[in-house]
Amino acid sequence: MQHIIPSIGLGTFRLKDQVVIDSVRTGLELGYRHIDTAQIYGNEVEVGEAIAASGVPRGELFVTTKIWTDNLAGDKLIPSLKDSLAKLKLEQVDLTLIHWPSPGDAVPVAEYMQALLEARNAGLTGAIGISNFTIRHMREAIAAVGAEAIATNQVEIHPFLQNRAVAAFAREHGIHVTAYMPLAYGKVMQDPVIARIADRLRATPAQVALAWSLRQGYAVIPSSTRRANLEANLRAASLALTDDDMAAIAALDANERIANPEGIAPAWD
Repeated sequence: MQHIIPSIGLGTFRLKDQVVIDSVRTGLELGYRHIDTAQIYGNEVEVGEAIAASGVPRGELFVTTKIWTDNLAGDKLIPSLKDSLAKLKLEQVDLTLIHWPSPGDAVPVAEYMQALLEARNAGLTGAIGISNFTIRHMREAIAAVGAEAIATNQVEIHPFLQNRAVAAFAREHGIHVTAYMPLAYGKVMQDPVIARIADRLRATPAQVALAWSLRQGYAVIPSSTRRANLEANLRAASLALTDDDMAAIAALDANERIANPEGIAPAWD
């Protein structure tokens, strides 16, 4: 794949106004080069401001945005992406995802995947992908554009929701997985199993949870507003978990889903 997704990115979900500007600015200062936003986050303008002010060469950055469900129709998708580019002050994003499958499948998967592929062919995005797609939706996306065109499926994955069926199907078809909410909104910091592993490795629980995802080949996009946490999260890439550590964390799976918006979320696997 021409556009390789950096393994650790900076998520911006729920970060707004000066808070997101500060988070992205600090992240870029610390060495983050993968920034993840979305149309529905309402922060593309601020993310673009932080990127522009950072002085980091565009060629070193990997910027992801996501198409909201209101913009999935074939005649709306590309105009909405152009609007996102204007807000971000970019001529091209590196990756554009379908944020959620169309609620109730009101818009066919083939329609918006083909429109997304058209956007890539027009140079508006370097790569395309999907988010929150079930196995059924992945099958339909593959049928529409081919698995080789799908750069990633960004789904909720953390020790308490391991999404194994979706991850296995993606791996079987050569589709990369990006784990969002990899820290389960801070719950990993209170888990005794993860805490014991962190103590032994002289690491933070967050680093352990991120290392667990990274070892499985997932990209991760944790968010933080604190410089110390942003810096610590980056160091998770060098943390070596044992097979016993991986097994202990695997045993924490409880199908505890955080992102499940009523009227939008599909029927999960």
